[in-house]
Amino acid sequence: MRILGIEGTAWAASAAVYDSDADADGANSSDAVFIESDAYEPESGGIHPREAAEHMHEAIPRVVETALEHARDLQEAAVDRDANAQAVNGPPIDAVAFSRGPGLGPCLRIVGTAARALSQVLEVPLVGVNHMVAHLEIGRHTSGFDSPVCLNASGANAHLLSYRNGRYRVLGETMDTGVGNAIDKFTRHVGWSHPGGPKVEAAAEDGEYVDLPYVVKGMDFSFSGIMSAAKQRSDDGVALEDICYSLQENIFAMLTEVAERALSLTGSDELVLGGGVGQNARLREMLAEMCDQRGAEFHAPDPRFLRDNAGMIAVLGAKMYEAGDTLEIEDSHVDPDFRPDQVPVTWRGRSERSEGLENASGDGGNRERAAEPERRVESGDENVNGDVRGAEALVTLEPDRGPLGQVTKNRRSKSYRHPELDERLRRERTRIEARLTNLSRREGVPTPVLTDVDAREAILEFEYVGESDLRESLSADRVRAVGRHLAKLHRAGFVHGDPTTRNVRVDPERTFLIDFGLGYHTDHVEDYAMDVHVFDQSLVGTADEPDPLRAALREGYRSEGEQRVLERLEDVEGRGRYVSES
Repeated sequence: MRILGIEGTAWAASAAVYDSDADADGANSSDAVFIESDAYEPESGGIHPREAAEHMHEAIPRVVETALEHARDLQEAAVDRDANAQAVNGPPIDAVAFSRGPGLGPCLRIVGTAARALSQVLEVPLVGVNHMVAHLEIGRHTSGFDSPVCLNASGANAHLLSYRNGRYRVLGETMDTGVGNAIDKFTRHVGWSHPGGPKVEAAAEDGEYVDLPYVVKGMDFSFSGIMSAAKQRSDDGVALEDICYSLQENIFAMLTEVAERALSLTGSDELVLGGGVGQNARLREMLAEMCDQRGAEFHAPDPRFLRDNAGMIAVLGAKMYEAGDTLEIEDSHVDPDFRPDQVPVTWRGRSERSEGLENASGDGGNRERAAEPERRVESGDENVNGDVRGAEALVTLEPDRGPLGQVTKNRRSKSYRHPELDERLRRERTRIEARLTNLSRREGVPTPVLTDVDAREAILEFEYVGESDLRESLSADRVRAVGRHLAKLHRAGFVHGDPTTRNVRVDPERTFLIDFGLGYHTDHVEDYAMDVHVFDQSLVGTADEPDPLRAALREGYRSEGEQRVLERLEDVEGRGRYVSES
């Protein structure tokens, strides 16, 4: 089977041919995927939609013709090898796959028009591919992983995806701009040409650390504050190499932290990287080191599959074609805001579609491990009964110690983070967690009793509460209680910061909030809405049927909180996170 893929979401006009016969073992070989690309490079500033569309208009026919010539060569070689192979006068490909979105509308329309024309002329089926899902699937394809979490880090997008119940769910995402665009905004400010990422990476080699903002909210993150601070540091005369070094250390540590949170939430032990920013060596180094510490596996595809390329479109197009997921011409419109969680995943096995991550952890006969509430520590002196590794700390559980039981939480150093940043975050979060845990209790929200705190060593001791995480025993009543708890926090003027189904403990009588390390005081309704949004997305990522639970969350919040927060939540959910920016 040979599939022609066409990509042109923003800047790279690209066409590819995927030959499944040369890729029977799932290997990532140049024989299996041929790619021809012609990238648009603006003379100054960022990507201009009109100029990018003009480039697509000129370049798409060229790259498509080159790819078709390669397909014809493959066809002729197949006939020479096997007299029963498809005749040379037949179509050289079995289907045309194209990127439907997300991306720049003018560019997508040119790609869609080319794909439709080829489909009709060659009389082969048409396959519409989501560009961001293709980033995930090429990582899954080349790694051989079963059901990984995917960190997509590209120009206009940054988010975390995992598979559950027939769709890829967005676990976390940027609250403002994509990671590549954020870096480009800084480089434009200092007069560097597009693309800025490679220039920042080169300059960072000679830099030293300077303090910059670090913004993580659960598994969501924000780059606007750090970009503004970096621009100001430049205007103040701070050396550009120091700013570039610190930008990488903070931004990539943020992405690595949220990726670890996603692994912890889902129970997965597989992580793949996608997107053009994934070509950065420092980002790959951080992710690999984090996964090594967790005992997880990490895979970054070959750089040609990280940048925007038609190879990933062709590979996913082949999977969709085999599943019968094709389009009629009249249904082949493009969508600049095409979210990955809108895509029915038709090409994965039936058991995967029904069970999701819980029973597809990729560890062979030990698949039940992914459904455990906490990941057991597996190596060294930490291999003690009662020790669990969360996203941020090593937690020792001793339910039978003393009258209250005891939980000891140790925020150990994250070796992937710069030492100055790591020490600051560990101490700050320890202090914040102690303060907000106590404050929440005074506001009527059940939390564990804090019995000791050592901010210098980043260690907390609590009473043992609950019988399990909420993730293991989801119900509308318990989720409704979480909604009420969050409303009480917001009414008191602070947020939890990381309310997920892992950070709620339950027993038959009560529902406890734990882990307030990302909380903070605020009077902004946007912050309250984002707090609810984080918990809402954790339901999407862990529940088999999330919609009734999401409704229960809103019911509980409405009973104690302000309607304006829920109205702002609707606004947050309706924002076009996947619209490409210039």
